[in-house]
Amino acid sequence: MKPLVPANQAAQAESAGRVPFAFGRRFFFLLLLGVAWIAPAWRQPRFLLAMLAWDLLILILWAWDLLRMPRPSQLTVRRVWKSPLGLAQKAPVTIEVANASRVPISANITDETADSVRLARHGVELTAPAGQTGSASYSVEPHARGDAKFGDIWLRYGSSLRLAERWARARLAQTVRVYPSLDEGQRMRIYLIRSRQIELEKRLKRQRGQGREFESLREYRAGDEFRDISWSATARRGKLITKLHQVERSQAVWLVLDAGRLLRARVKDLTKLDYAVNAALALAQVALYSGDRVALLAYGRKPQQRVGPGRGVQHLRALIESLAQVHAESYEADHILAAQTLLSSQNQRSLIIWLTDIAETAATPDVVECTVAMTGRHLLVVGVMQQTEMRSLLQARPANAHDMYRYSAALEIVQRRELLLRQLRQQGAMVLEAAPSGLSTALANQYLEVKERALL
Repeated sequence: MKPLVPANQAAQAESAGRVPFAFGRRFFFLLLLGVAWIAPAWRQPRFLLAMLAWDLLILILWAWDLLRMPRPSQLTVRRVWKSPLGLAQKAPVTIEVANASRVPISANITDETADSVRLARHGVELTAPAGQTGSASYSVEPHARGDAKFGDIWLRYGSSLRLAERWARARLAQTVRVYPSLDEGQRMRIYLIRSRQIELEKRLKRQRGQGREFESLREYRAGDEFRDISWSATARRGKLITKLHQVERSQAVWLVLDAGRLLRARVKDLTKLDYAVNAALALAQVALYSGDRVALLAYGRKPQQRVGPGRGVQHLRALIESLAQVHAESYEADHILAAQTLLSSQNQRSLIIWLTDIAETAATPDVVECTVAMTGRHLLVVGVMQQTEMRSLLQARPANAHDMYRYSAALEIVQRRELLLRQLRQQGAMVLEAAPSGLSTALANQYLEVKERALL
């Protein structure tokens, strides 16, 4: 199983550029001190010779410092990862430099990172004693899921004299994967515990007559449904035998993610799709912990990621890897194709969590039309994110004509949205509207309510 933490990279340093050395800061300081010989040189020009001798001495010391300094080939640079990269989460990165020479060095390290990764600082300082390893850390905060490319590491190092410095690079290019927010699942512990309690209560209660999972056989009684008669057992025993059922303890939960253009809208630093992916991952952990089988379908114009129903740690890892690669598209998603794909993949009744958004247009969105096909065979929960900016406009009192136009437009959008959500409810779907930051919690509560009421 591939670990979530990126692999550590190590490489031997090499010279950087055609002239991989330079003067250190202390060199210029000492050179500036030699200018003091100019003052007595106004009266006695021979002091100019003393200034030239001073400058020559500093230059000789610089060359000596440069020659005694370790060559780049004597340095081994290593990039060390200690935790996986999660969306909008700070992760530490450690740079280690192994110095195989007899001269200690101080180095300024610059790591090439992807544009989608924010850096706490652009350079770090470290000291590598002679024959030992020095290290320094910095933190990154990714703001986009998927693969991020890290490049080479550049070094500017010198000895304790700081008269000269060398430039080197270590070729440590690698691609690391940025996953959805992994801390979201940690914050859902209370829901994980609650789901486990519900599962234990159902095992003890064993609700007969509900659900479609076979439990036992008994003789036919008045009031039993004819569809529950076991004709094979009836033929063997010579009398009517009824099958008893119980609530399914392992049900299929489908997470359907819309990655179309509407989900590209940003709320603070993240897109709506990012919030939806984080919520889907958190809900997947709750459902897997409660014993259900979780599946995933992410789509735009075509299906992007598809994972069949399953359970276990390896299945959760497959879900995490797939969710990390879900990306927003600039076109309207094909909801009809997604619905057809789902219905052809899942014949048995299941719980479908559909995370999408609705365009407030005069025409009926495809989401509303697809709801009819899904609710006929499955229990459908449609999750949409609240338009908090529209709500805030309606709460503010218009002060002028411009504000009044904005208020009227916001009111029309909100009313149209409420009408579409009402249509979804009328067609049998359970509609969940929540703020982006609270979507994970709202989905977990909705899922646990479905489990408690045995709606499947």
